[in-house]
Amino acid sequence: MTEGTLLTKEGYARLQAELEFLRTVRRREVAEHIRTAKEDGDIMENAGYDAAKSEQAFLEGRIMTLETMIQNAVLIEEDHNTNIVALGCRVTIVEDGGEPETFQIVGSAEADPSQGRISNESPLGRAMLGHKAGEEVTVKTPAGLSRFKILSVG
Repeated sequence: MTEGTLLTKEGYARLQAELEFLRTVRRREVAEHIRTAKEDGDIMENAGYDAAKSEQAFLEGRIMTLETMIQNAVLIEEDHNTNIVALGCRVTIVEDGGEPETFQIVGSAEADPSQGRISNESPLGRAMLGHKAGEEVTVKTPAGLSRFKILSVG
């Protein structure tokens, strides 16, 4: 990952909090699951033990992923004094005939459209970058071309 992981300050803090929780709480819980499963007898034919070891592998993989993301983090500077769509900006848009929606443009690592965060790499995010309030952008979607008007940038 040569470019780094683009994160807002809030996204960086969320990843750090998740990593801390996984290291301090979840590791202990998983270790307890393994210990309990071992007490159930022969580990060669112990479904509980197998499940606990799978849970441990998944947990350790997530911890490694978070450590790498945090180590390679590139914080997005949120410049609220611009009227041009850029990383970190909050953008209010409206699709032809739709209701206005507000999104924050973030890196792919913290994108979550249901929480109003869209990736700069998504078709809509990419289309809006560099545009100003009042301009329209066209996005190719599976249903065809969609047009969005940028109402405000902040």
